[in-house]
Amino acid sequence: MSFLTGQWRRLIMANYAIDPAVLAPFVPPNTELDSHNGTTYVSLVGFLFKDTKLLGIPIPFHRDFEEVNLRFYVKYKDGDEWKRGATFISEIVPKPMLTLVANTLYNEHYRTLRMRHEWRSDDESMLTRYDWKFAGKWQSMAVTTDVISQPIVDGSDFEFITEHYWGYTGAGKNSSFEYEVRHPRWEIYPVQSYEIDTDFGALYGPPFAFLNDAIPRSVFLAEGSEISVENKRRV
Repeated sequence: MSFLTGQWRRLIMANYAIDPAVLAPFVPPNTELDSHNGTTYVSLVGFLFKDTKLLGIPIPFHRDFEEVNLRFYVKYKDGDEWKRGATFISEIVPKPMLTLVANTLYNEHYRTLRMRHEWRSDDESMLTRYDWKFAGKWQSMAVTTDVISQPIVDGSDFEFITEHYWGYTGAGKNSSFEYEVRHPRWEIYPVQSYEIDTDFGALYGPPFAFLNDAIPRSVFLAEGSEISVENKRRV
């Protein structure tokens, strides 16, 4: 049985080029940085988690909630196979119990903040927005997109960002936890405009303060799907 199931919906992904040296201290043991066409990326991701179940059981008051995370991309060689995965600098959710479970069982880096979201659409455009309150101030990320989604182009940075089906987090000095995230290939909505109002340095630490003034290499909205997070193993 899957550890966690649910839906990830309306995923905003803002993707920034970053010096690999900045990420080196955060790379989980036994993994290495992954890159696309010579560029290393860090992504600010916001989405809505819906219909959440833990070990197949719905948890009251924890079914639907927002999440915002800062993540980057790694790979792990398992025999002759390279597994492409994501690892997280920090993940924000609005429910303390989610933070407790993720940090305790998966050694993740969750924190609990007040959050909200807005979805609006008409015949020509669709607004998706996620907000979180940190140090007394609301921060946000938002996109306005077309209303019809499109397939992801093979070989694109969109494919690279979305096609990481493993998660890795440090489990001590010489090992990491690995877990599989299962979902079908997503479609994306062409972005008409975007807005990111985030104090990266205050939220994620001085190494990421440069992102306050950086321009993303790409911003897109993925429709999302049903997902499952499988049980962890040590690697």
